[in-house]
Amino acid sequence: MPESTQQQPKPADSTEHNPDLRPANRDTADSPVPWRTRAAIASIGMLSFVGILTETSMTVDFPVLIRSMHVPLTTVQWLTTGYLLLVTIVMGSTAYLLKRFNPRALFFFALATSIIGSLICLVAPGFVLLLFGRMLQAIATGIATPLMFQTIFTQVPVRKLGVYTGFAAVIISLAPALGPSYGGIMTSVWSWRAIFVGVLPLLVCIGIAGSFTIHGTAPGVAGQRFDVIGLTVLSCVFLGLLVAVNEAGRGGWLSPRFWIGLLVVLALIAVMVWHARHGARRLFDYSILDNRMVRLRLFSYFGMQFINIGISIVFPLYVQDVLGDSAMTAGLMLLPGSLIGSFAAPFAGQAYDRSGLRRPITVSITLMVLALGLLTGFAESLTVVLTGIFYTLLRIGFNIGFGITMSDASKYVAPRQKSDQNSLFSMMQQFAGSLGTAVMSAVIAAQTLHMPVSSATVSGSRIDFTILLVLALAIGACVAISFRVQREA
Repeated sequence: MPESTQQQPKPADSTEHNPDLRPANRDTADSPVPWRTRAAIASIGMLSFVGILTETSMTVDFPVLIRSMHVPLTTVQWLTTGYLLLVTIVMGSTAYLLKRFNPRALFFFALATSIIGSLICLVAPGFVLLLFGRMLQAIATGIATPLMFQTIFTQVPVRKLGVYTGFAAVIISLAPALGPSYGGIMTSVWSWRAIFVGVLPLLVCIGIAGSFTIHGTAPGVAGQRFDVIGLTVLSCVFLGLLVAVNEAGRGGWLSPRFWIGLLVVLALIAVMVWHARHGARRLFDYSILDNRMVRLRLFSYFGMQFINIGISIVFPLYVQDVLGDSAMTAGLMLLPGSLIGSFAAPFAGQAYDRSGLRRPITVSITLMVLALGLLTGFAESLTVVLTGIFYTLLRIGFNIGFGITMSDASKYVAPRQKSDQNSLFSMMQQFAGSLGTAVMSAVIAAQTLHMPVSSATVSGSRIDFTILLVLALAIGACVAISFRVQREA
């Protein structure tokens, strides 16, 4: 059950009359978090871990699946892009689901879909059934991740949010840290199917742990009805954008289908905005975006995940198609950086709790820009060792800034809007990964239309690194703007 906290007198400061800067909850309670709450967070987090582990494990097997299933890169990448897209869509409904259904019911529904999806992937004879199993796993991850953060935001004192979101970031970040290595090893030992054999015992253990620790009741929706139209339009926007990018990979960035797709997406966005303003039902409480600080943090959060997932698609292709190494080598190459980066998150959370956002986020962006700048400069002469070093810098920077960016945004959202902010940020995080995968793959695939695979991968990777470097600089500018807004206030 949520911890009771004592409200402290509200200090007079520069944020008093500025809604963009005034945190919505200034609770300074320092009461301990019960073991049951900690275990519940860990159980739900491990369910997210399994979904992300299988997603990142599959990326190193793209070249293997292309050869064994006789499908092009623009098709096989939907195992990641489609997975993340459905996770995004499911997360779009969690603002309502978290209010409507008890945490225990949501947890066991997600667990069941994850187990069934893993079994289908294990025995899938072809690409279509494999993709279907991945979609079931996406439903599980789309529910579990917001449920974990909702548990943190509602049952952990504000003074400890940085530590616990850092802890959650470690759980989630260990999945992409271990995923490429896990996928590469299992594929080398048997086949890509072994990926799903390994997670089934873990899912059983997660279910047992969750049955003893996850409790609570839903706050209720007070007559609110689910916004089916809003979710449908939003889903069409996301899907339309990914399909348009995919067409660029098939026919080049000047392809008429790509530009027609973009026009359709723009029209759908106009419909979505109109519905958000005038519709009787809403997916979220969109008023949280009236706060400038929330908007700035959301852009940074989205951009960081775009870089994180997008780069994870480029490296395995480079290592296997250019350097000629195996899927295992591609996975092991990313392991040190992923592990080191994952354990940077709790320390960043502690630094954030002590002194605020400025110092850790500055370190985060500096490391990300440095790593991407080096990758861009060495794009044509990368080795396994150099790639591992640059990736380590990137992962440390990402993990320092990612969790605390969401934590800082939560300060500017009222308690009754926590589930809305949680759902919105989680949804955009997943779509960032889906879009990052689609764009990075499309850039490389478009190059293969004009040159051999090896040369196309080098050329496409250089373009991808440049795109991500520009995005990292834009995130830095966004953070600088937020600091300026605070100073001016």
